[in-house]
Amino acid sequence: MNSTFHTQNRQSLYSRLERDAIAIVCSGSAPWKTADEYYHYFADRNFLYLTGVDQRDAILFSLGGEETLFIPPPDKQWERWNGERIKANDATDISGIKSINYSQDFDKKLDFALGSGGYSCVYLPLYKYTRNQPDGPEHTLAKYIHDRYPHIIIKDLMPHLKALRLIKKPCEIESMRKAEEITGKGIVAMMQGAKPGISELELRAEFLYAIMKAGAPTYAAPPIISAGINNFCIHYHDCKGIAHDGDFILNDVGVPYKNVVTDVSRGWPVNGKFSDKQRLLYECAYETSRHMFSIIKPGMPMKDVDGIIRKVNYEHLMEIGLCKSWDDIGTYMWHGGAHHVGFDVHDMVAITPDTPLAAGMVFCVDIGIYVEDWGIGFRLEDNCLVTETGCENLSKDIPSSIEDIEAVMGG
Repeated sequence: MNSTFHTQNRQSLYSRLERDAIAIVCSGSAPWKTADEYYHYFADRNFLYLTGVDQRDAILFSLGGEETLFIPPPDKQWERWNGERIKANDATDISGIKSINYSQDFDKKLDFALGSGGYSCVYLPLYKYTRNQPDGPEHTLAKYIHDRYPHIIIKDLMPHLKALRLIKKPCEIESMRKAEEITGKGIVAMMQGAKPGISELELRAEFLYAIMKAGAPTYAAPPIISAGINNFCIHYHDCKGIAHDGDFILNDVGVPYKNVVTDVSRGWPVNGKFSDKQRLLYECAYETSRHMFSIIKPGMPMKDVDGIIRKVNYEHLMEIGLCKSWDDIGTYMWHGGAHHVGFDVHDMVAITPDTPLAAGMVFCVDIGIYVEDWGIGFRLEDNCLVTETGCENLSKDIPSSIEDIEAVMGG
């Protein structure tokens, strides 16, 4: 990503707002963990999308499109303990924003603008997944503005940001291609390192070593790597189990590259050879995935991706005698089959069930099968790019067929 990408994103955002609107987006802070320890700082994805600046306690401030980036000032003592803060010239080079101020001046500039009579509303990203989600800095600002400037209308910026993030630009897709390559190295490393008696923690170490060696500083989301009975916890992060001979390994992993992430799932037998039942179930998922990548194209309603996945997978499960009627499908398919991917693993985009697919969308094709009576649970998940005429499987080079997986594992 270069400054042009971020500048274009901001200009597209400003063009959607009223001329007398203020827009504010914060980078966020490292949340408190325990005693004098804080969690690792993770930049707000909207802020990164708009600026590219990975610096905590920074603020993007737009007055009718006239923009300023507020960053923390140099502080040698603070930086000695916590690391170097971004410099003004570097912030300009990354973001394309020429006006750089220090954060201690933000309150004064905000109050001046709000009291000037020249602005009628303030846009802030205020969306929350749940009512219990902690307030972010934008929520604190919204309360301040509401109390002190009741004549100012507060509006949510998230619908506009979601609309912009729906269609990926070419540079985002290229970043995702590189992230897919690195993700594949991590998954192959786990396959090749797997053997009966290995711990889930060791498999996680194989993944992390491979992706970091390949240039990914971290993972996209905490890796889900499980074996045996632990496969039946959909978002399992404990890594406390041991993979025994005959167990199936489930992984759901991804990496970021230039802030764009992947989300890929594979399943395989820890001993490197699919049993008859493992083969039966895996072929159902694999053939369902192949079918989906043959039919996805622009114009298809988003709801059809998930709906067709369930229908086709049901037909395969019925063929092998597992499903007797449609009422059985919920016993073996526990979650949806598609979510968008981009700056977030579950990307924040403007989508409804009836939204037609369009070129530039990227989402997961995710087939999960969980058969507790057989002790087999797994997901086959790939990243789908919608093209002008159809679609492309961005993670196609990561081993997914039974033949390729067994060959990688030496089975």
